[in-house]
Amino acid sequence: MYTRGTVTAFSPFDARADAEALRKAMKGMGTDEETILKILTSRNNAQRQEIASAFKTLFGRDLVDDLKSELTGKFETLMVSLMRPARIFDAHALRHAIKGAGTNEKVLTEILASRTPAEVQNIKQVYMQEYEANLEDKITGETSGHFQRLLVVLLQGNRDPDGRVDEALVEKDAQVLFRAGELKWGTDEETFITILGTRSVSHLRRVFDKYMTISGFQIEETIDRETSGDLEKLLLAVVKCIRSVPAYFAETLYYSMKGAGTDDDTLIRVMVSRSEIDLLDIRHEFRKNFAKSLHQMIQKDTSGDYRKALLLLCGGDDE
Repeated sequence: MYTRGTVTAFSPFDARADAEALRKAMKGMGTDEETILKILTSRNNAQRQEIASAFKTLFGRDLVDDLKSELTGKFETLMVSLMRPARIFDAHALRHAIKGAGTNEKVLTEILASRTPAEVQNIKQVYMQEYEANLEDKITGETSGHFQRLLVVLLQGNRDPDGRVDEALVEKDAQVLFRAGELKWGTDEETFITILGTRSVSHLRRVFDKYMTISGFQIEETIDRETSGDLEKLLLAVVKCIRSVPAYFAETLYYSMKGAGTDDDTLIRVMVSRSEIDLLDIRHEFRKNFAKSLHQMIQKDTSGDYRKALLLLCGGDDE
């Protein structure tokens, strides 16, 4: 499969040799973090699963449990995230976001706005298999209002497939959105939810251009003015992902590190989940939009083994 990831299959790969090196790095007094991070950031997820399996076969120990007991803090979180099987990564993040006290709307927004319909269908299946619960029921139980409705629309994973764009429908949708937002006292959120949640990507890109022509505003400006709170954030995320998923993630990474304090959960989640998909494109957008490279920002904003591992995942500097 052609990807724009920074992490690809390592060759020549020897799962047993890697398992032995990892055991040695964690055995006895002190831990050799350097070996751990070098191995885990340079193997792809499928290979990491093979290493975990070899580790259990050779030593009767669970690799993830050992990592958890030997490592600490953000570095531990990053290494354990790398070990999570790719197919359950999103389902696990969503479960974590809706479990316990308070819901992490940011995670729901980021994942459901950016994943393809096929990916969304897969997440729902995996969620059911892993947690014996219906993801939609869980999300509707924890959210409300128009935010909840747009999440439910996105959870259907039924966005129109890309095909020939019908210019007459483009014109109509742009006019309808204009009437539902700028021209109306109060906003007709439902219209925004239906159109942004169900039309194809290529159709919506044309709608956004047409909207600008009709109204003199970017659709983002209207959403910003006409909506607020979680709904606003979700609508904006959907629009940004329609325009460009890598640009959306570049912005997400930038804001996870900008200003005081770092949102490490977001930084780790995006770096790990996109490392085999489109991190090269994200790096390109980052450089283009923020006048510095992702590598430089990670370098400045993090430290220690955590920084070393993130920089290896980043895979290079775009001067």
